[in-house]
Amino acid sequence: MSADIIPFNPLDKQSLGASVADALLKLPVMPLGGLKKFHGAGVYAIYYAGDFPSYELIAKRNQDHENPELPIYVGKAIPDGGRKGASLTGGSKTTALWSRLSKHSRSIVAASDTLRVEDFFCRYLVVDDIWIPLGENLLIARFSPLWNVYLDGFGNNDPGKNRHDAPRPRWDMLHRGRDWSEKMQDRDETAEAIALDIEQHLRAILSE
Repeated sequence: MSADIIPFNPLDKQSLGASVADALLKLPVMPLGGLKKFHGAGVYAIYYAGDFPSYELIAKRNQDHENPELPIYVGKAIPDGGRKGASLTGGSKTTALWSRLSKHSRSIVAASDTLRVEDFFCRYLVVDDIWIPLGENLLIARFSPLWNVYLDGFGNNDPGKNRHDAPRPRWDMLHRGRDWSEKMQDRDETAEAIALDIEQHLRAILSE
């Protein structure tokens, strides 16, 4: 008995999200550091091509800086108020996407003992607000970026002075330097243990 064939629906969530992701991946790549201010909200992908030992297999996929293959992080930026439902009202004057990428650039600069912002590149796509979460979800599902799914904390904000007794995110254990994370508590695992864990994880999923 033949299997049932599911008709293609260009308006289902999967197809809509894929169209956003595909549009992003067709755009040119630019250095993450020093982006000129621009307006819009949307989705983005960040690529790494440096020499941090634990990320060697990622960097190999991104040696062609004009056509990198594997993002280390993907994310979204929605207009102010978007989390409360205001995203349906527009937001073309927002600088949410530029602000988010600039924040990431500052996080990397702060971690200068292990990372260099010159080794990071990005693509970003301004998107109608309602499609932004779909695009981000499809990008994460497609690439399983390391800093999204395995090494938590890169996109975190300062939790506030009343929560600095919480454990420091794994990203900040490996890449020390952000002021607010230095006020948090060490984890049980060391930076060396996290680095080895990352290397083993990437070998398992990326080694040919």
